[in-house]
Amino acid sequence: MAVEQASERLVELLTRDDAVQDQWVNAVAAALGARISRAELERELSDLYQALLQALDKGGLDWQGEAYSEVRALLVELSRSRARYGFTPTETAVSVFACKDVLEPTSISTPEDITAYLQLTRLLDALGLFTIEAYARTREEIISAQAEQLLELSTPVVKLWEDVVAVPLVGTLDSARTQVVMEKLLQSLVDSGSEHAIIDITGVPAVDTEVAQHLLKTVVAARLMGAECTISGIRPQIAQTLVALGVQFGDIVTKATLADALRHVLQLSGAQAPAGGAR
Repeated sequence: MAVEQASERLVELLTRDDAVQDQWVNAVAAALGARISRAELERELSDLYQALLQALDKGGLDWQGEAYSEVRALLVELSRSRARYGFTPTETAVSVFACKDVLEPTSISTPEDITAYLQLTRLLDALGLFTIEAYARTREEIISAQAEQLLELSTPVVKLWEDVVAVPLVGTLDSARTQVVMEKLLQSLVDSGSEHAIIDITGVPAVDTEVAQHLLKTVVAARLMGAECTISGIRPQIAQTLVALGVQFGDIVTKATLADALRHVLQLSGAQAPAGGAR
């Protein structure tokens, strides 16, 4: 049976009964439960159903061809919607695969119809895989965006005193996060006009050569902006590690605690330390 004849026969089979589309919606609704409204599901699958019929009529079974551009666009939209609302890949793909159930071989009588049905299953398998790929891309985008948001939230720049800002770091410090630290610190120096910055690493569990180099680059960048940096939170264990690694901070001021660093900065600026404050 020729491909053209198979696609023509599929169009006939899919349109011979007005209930075909409803059966498709029912099958998907049963798989997804109440997680999506019936009205929304009917809208999605109605558009997809009509686009699929037109593609079969004009482009045969070549799902990668121009005739299937609308079908692919609708599947991408469906996948993005499912990913944003937390559906699983299986729940997403079932919207395509359930179409197989509306034309089961038991309801098809002739060998030609069975051949056409097999062609449909291969087509739907390809479209289903395309849907899963689109879903995976969307999930990666969502995860990446969430990671960036968490990175922003985990790297605050706070104003401690007049002309004094601080970056309290907590957790692992890597290249990506250090870049965010540098950008936020420099932008804060520009916005506030501060001349002193404190980078507090009390909450950083470990400092290695790479982390130390990142900190040095941040300090140098701040100096180019006309601000002096003080690094605080150098605990005994971290100090021993840096000595063993041969890391030298040169003329960069380091302090054991944030309070010590603030006290030092206030003395440099000629400001009076708060009563009962840093000691």
